[in-house]
Amino acid sequence: MSKYVKDLVSNHISTTMNEVQDALLVDMVGMTANETNTLRGELEAKGVQMMVIKNTLARRALADTTLAPLFSTLGGSSALCWGCEDVVSLTKTVCALADDKRFAEKFVVKCGVMDSERLEAEQVKQVSTWPSRTEQLSLLVGQILGAGGGLVAAMLGPGSTVAGQIASKGEGDEEND
Repeated sequence: MSKYVKDLVSNHISTTMNEVQDALLVDMVGMTANETNTLRGELEAKGVQMMVIKNTLARRALADTTLAPLFSTLGGSSALCWGCEDVVSLTKTVCALADDKRFAEKFVVKCGVMDSERLEAEQVKQVSTWPSRTEQLSLLVGQILGAGGGLVAAMLGPGSTVAGQIASKGEGDEEND
């Protein structure tokens, strides 16, 4: 590949990955064209984009970005996966497909980057067990509503008698004024 073509490819990679903060690097060596097409379709349906990339070109194109740690020790070619609403959703999607028997041993997670920190394959699998952003928000809403629900239950249960007495005492004070 000529230097001019390498520069064009590097510029394309850097402009495509300009806004990406978190990504995973996967190996897909040995997959047939049909398997790759099926995999790309499933990734696209879940909001994940994938680009097969030569590591030396990617290293040059992404040297000054948050994705630079991905390419610090790798050689050959890999596929770069990014997308979803957050990095946890991305890791869940990619790890689920890596464990799928249709792609087993051919589609393997190599490493990832999260908050400019390199994650090894085992760390990526650990991140995939975390709750996603949507799950975290639902847990938070449940905790917020749980306290209010407890107060309402107390007011409707034995506390309703006390609340009724307080209300009648308050009404009695208003009549005396």
